Amino acid sequence: MSQLKPISHLDNIPSTPGKFKLEKSQPYIHRLRFHTSLSKLTLWSSFFLVFILFYYVLSSPSPSLPSRRSLNDSWGGPSWEKRVTRSAQRRSSHGLTVLVTGAAGFVGTHVSIALKRRGDGVLGLDNFNHYYEPRLKRDRQKLLERNGVFVVEGDINDSSLLKKLFDVVAFSHIMHLAAQAGVRYAMQNPGSYVHSNIAGFVNILEVCKSVNPQPAIVWASSSSVYGLNSKVPFSEKDRTDQPASLYAATKKAGEEIAHTYNHIYGLSITGLRFFTVYGPWGRPDMAYFFFTKDILKGKTITIFEASDHGSVARDFTYIDDVVKGCVAALDTAKKSTGSGGKKKGPAQLRIFNLGNTSPVPVSELVNILEKLLKVKAKRKVLPMPRNGDVKFTHANISLAHKELRYKPGTDLETGLKKFVRWYLSYYPGSGKKSSW
Repeated sequence: MSQLKPISHLDNIPSTPGKFKLEKSQPYIHRLRFHTSLSKLTLWSSFFLVFILFYYVLSSPSPSLPSRRSLNDSWGGPSWEKRVTRSAQRRSSHGLTVLVTGAAGFVGTHVSIALKRRGDGVLGLDNFNHYYEPRLKRDRQKLLERNGVFVVEGDINDSSLLKKLFDVVAFSHIMHLAAQAGVRYAMQNPGSYVHSNIAGFVNILEVCKSVNPQPAIVWASSSSVYGLNSKVPFSEKDRTDQPASLYAATKKAGEEIAHTYNHIYGLSITGLRFFTVYGPWGRPDMAYFFFTKDILKGKTITIFEASDHGSVARDFTYIDDVVKGCVAALDTAKKSTGSGGKKKGPAQLRIFNLGNTSPVPVSELVNILEKLLKVKAKRKVLPMPRNGDVKFTHANISLAHKELRYKPGTDLETGLKKFVRWYLSYYPGSGKKSSW
């Protein structure tokens, strides 16, 4: 990745460019009184949800995914501290010093490299769980090391480790990307979502509130928080009290928890709602990734359709565009206002959509992959199951454009072309003779 340059201001940009349209929802103009009561109910429901989830975490064994070795044995000592310090060293006095959690993940890897290449100090943290193939995460780790980023192997629920990291490095910013991802997996292992997305996030905030100076925090929420919302495009002002999955519920709980720590402790917190991020070094559990794998192997792929036989569509957002949004959020984050665990004044609290604003039907995604791979896909169309997925996502990015100068510039075919090129290089021999 080359050094990121500021995006110049563009006047009169439409907030939601793109031709894909869905039915407009019914207006809420005549429901103001109802919404006043509903908002109160939603607030108390959110607190109740968080209470129940915390009780679940505290009363049950840790459900984290298995790793190859004990994380407690993988850090500490003079040599380790030297690597931590070197990785976090800034090349410029004006640079940031950033702790990136989930650094060996898809977005974490790209963000870490982008920051390091422009001269910021970057230290990674990842527990290398086995949610998907560990080899991919380890190879991302090697890529990070080649770019001068050291990844500490540890868990965000390990308070001792986090405190040790802050003892060694005075981080100015936290880029919190560690999370249990995936909508459908929540039906198999719900505890892992509570453990990582709620307990882990709280642990990060607990440590950050107590250090001096407090760092500014940017963290990954999700477009999934919009849940069953039918108003399009999705705006940060829209209701998010109807999650369609446990994953979405944990991300929504995270947003409420962020508000609490901002209000009580003066932490500067920015949440980013990612919309279906894709690209090289991506996650194997994402449709574009496993579709590519199965098409090349000649396996049948399943494409879901809505109950009304309508298209299932996603606001696919290329990784480079998301990275620019993440870095802009870090650059515009104001300082936290607390000290010693006490708030000294009002602190910044923000939430942004990071999407592409141009939803594409999943069937069209397959068409593009067929073209790029030169292989005809074997398709099976089925009704969308009740597993937490939603019919469509569509981001309104006007706020992100205004505050972050965020302007995605990669269409789906261009982005998939880069992904396919990486995929065929990373998995040599996976190509298949054209079936056209």
